[in-house]
Amino acid sequence: MTYIFSREVVMYHQYFETPKGFPKPYVHITADDKGVTSLYFVDEKTAPEVKNDITKQCVKELRGYFAGKRTEFSVPLNPEGTEFQQRVWLQLCKIPFGEVWSYKQLSLALGSANYCRAVGMANSRNPISLIVPCHRVIGHDGKLVGYTGGLNIKSWLLEHEKA
Repeated sequence: MTYIFSREVVMYHQYFETPKGFPKPYVHITADDKGVTSLYFVDEKTAPEVKNDITKQCVKELRGYFAGKRTEFSVPLNPEGTEFQQRVWLQLCKIPFGEVWSYKQLSLALGSANYCRAVGMANSRNPISLIVPCHRVIGHDGKLVGYTGGLNIKSWLLEHEKA
C-alpha cells in the first residue's frame, strides 16, 4: 500500500521594483501553477527568482497599475484561506478603483454588520496585497486603520488611486 503524505507544489518567485517614492523598494510575488499565492511589499530580495507565466503577467499588470494605466487586474489568483476569508477577499475585489469602504460597509456587503471584527481579521490575513485591495478599507470615521504593509503604504496607494 502507498501513502502520499504531501504533494510537491512548485512555487515561483519574482520581484517587481516599485517606483521612486514608494515606501518599499520591491513587491515579492509568489505563485503556483494556478495563480498568484502572495504579494507582499519588501525591503530586499530574499529568494531566488524562478518565474512562470503567472508571475510575469503579474509584473506586467503591476507595471501598468503603477504607471496609472491599469485600474483592474486579470492575473489568476490562488490565495489560501478559510471559506470566510475567501468570501471577504472576493468582496474586496469588488471595491472599485479609487473608492474606499468602511469595515462596516464591507461587512454589510457580506451579509451582516456583526461581521466587522471577523472582516477585519480576514482583511489582515489577505496574502495578496494590492491586487486584492484591502488598502481600500478604512475605519468608519474615515481614518486609515489597520494595514499589514504599514499605513504609509496604504496612504500611498490610496493617493495613487485618487490621481
